[in-house]
Amino acid sequence: MEQVVRDDADINDWLIVFSWTPKILYVPTIVASFAAALVSCFDAVPPAAIGGIWAAIFFLNFLVEEYNISIKILLIAVVSIGFFLLWLHLLGWVMPFLRLFKRIALSMNAAVYLLVGIMGLLAILISWLRGLFYYVTITPNYMNLQEGPTESGEQIGREDYNSRIDTSDFLERLMGFGRIIITFREDRKREPIAILVWRIQSKAQMLERVRAKFAIDHQAPLPPPKL
Repeated sequence: MEQVVRDDADINDWLIVFSWTPKILYVPTIVASFAAALVSCFDAVPPAAIGGIWAAIFFLNFLVEEYNISIKILLIAVVSIGFFLLWLHLLGWVMPFLRLFKRIALSMNAAVYLLVGIMGLLAILISWLRGLFYYVTITPNYMNLQEGPTESGEQIGREDYNSRIDTSDFLERLMGFGRIIITFREDRKREPIAILVWRIQSKAQMLERVRAKFAIDHQAPLPPPKL
């Protein structure tokens, strides 16, 4: 499709995107899994310490995927934790509270960490393979929805849909991810399409350029009249 659009002399700007699986947000956990599997091969680091660090990274990734955390919510959470620790300090309960986490000992062998990392990579790979057949092509005059390997698609005129960029999730934005939301004007009952994309900043700029233009077909020049 990129080659077809690139060869079209009437189209100078376009955007082709597909939706990543939300599991791609677990890339830090996948990297931590492979690192933990490597470190577990050495006896110098306690297994409980490795498991604790891995569990903390997984928990943060879970929050990023499961909840839409804006800057406002993040600031409220940080301030709330600060006031909670201050309250514990005034009561002299900070150290007893922190000792509770020592009772949580997560210990796994290298094979488990390696298995988690491989499963995460497979989920991302399958999402990429699916994106080869289920994607959206946006040009100045139309949007084409490609569904399936048989090149069956639906073409929608530019006046029949709206598009917007959603980067309200602050932590997703820090990882370079965001969503392109497509809504339909004529068919109000049709569900909007949310596309999770990477490098959202560049994709947003490309989408803005595409939506701001209107392509006009170039007509071939007429041959000179015969004398």
